[in-house]
Amino acid sequence: AGTEGTAGGGQAIVWRNVVLMGLLHLGAVYSLSLVPRAHILTLLWAYFCFLMTALGVTAGAHRLWSHRSYKAKLPLRIFLAAANSMAFQNDIYEWSRDHRVHHKYSETDADPHNARRGFFFSHIGWLFVRKHRDVIEKGRKLDFTDLLDDPVVRFQRKYYKSSVVLMCFVIPTFVPWYLWGESLWNAYFLASILRYTISLNVTWLVNSAAHMYGNRPYDKNINPRQNTLVTLGAIGEGFHNYHHTFPFDYSASELGLKFNPTTWFIDFMFWLGLVTDRKQAPKEMIQARKERTGDGSA
Repeated sequence: AGTEGTAGGGQAIVWRNVVLMGLLHLGAVYSLSLVPRAHILTLLWAYFCFLMTALGVTAGAHRLWSHRSYKAKLPLRIFLAAANSMAFQNDIYEWSRDHRVHHKYSETDADPHNARRGFFFSHIGWLFVRKHRDVIEKGRKLDFTDLLDDPVVRFQRKYYKSSVVLMCFVIPTFVPWYLWGESLWNAYFLASILRYTISLNVTWLVNSAAHMYGNRPYDKNINPRQNTLVTLGAIGEGFHNYHHTFPFDYSASELGLKFNPTTWFIDFMFWLGLVTDRKQAPKEMIQARKERTGDGSA
């Protein structure tokens, strides 16, 4: 009786999250039945929203704010913050805080989505329980002041709930209805619910599949791996063995080698003058690391 409602070493189950995620995924399954009767522009719009959602996480919360792997000027930071609100995966500050803890204490109890606890836990189960005490204790020792020094991060954090309602649900639903006469029902379930559910699972696959399945050409001593399917879904975030070996690299992959739309986006923003100081691992450093700790697969 003393452990009822707990999981994973005394972590209490968050039943609200279990119920809400269950309903969200049921809604996504139902949404699939609406695809044949939806306007083609609605499907294209949903995919466009998916790409914007992804960039809010990959180019924004991940590579810019978590890792500081490049610098972005104010207009781009505002766009990425809006896209991040469309992603609805916690505000930039919380996302980046958890991600830095994940890198610092990867595959330990202080890792929010510790892959050693299995695929389900690292994919979605970690959201169903209270954070392990080690995540909280170790997280307090890291410095996150740089995040709150950014007025865009502070603004998004202050108005996060309102921005999520607007960006994740209202705008994706309103545009198809207003511009080409799609039903609000179809627009809501396809451009909001289905798009949101898919984008969540694609992000979670970086925590689960990319920590379990694939090769390790850069460091065979860590769990993260190169996973092609995750790369395709997460627009360039599946080169995970590389990323955990060289987390400061803005491309999160070996440049010139792979499919990486997030890197293409950052490079385009650089060309427009909105990005500066892209950090990269030198080729010599990459090659030396491959030879020293790689598994010989590349």
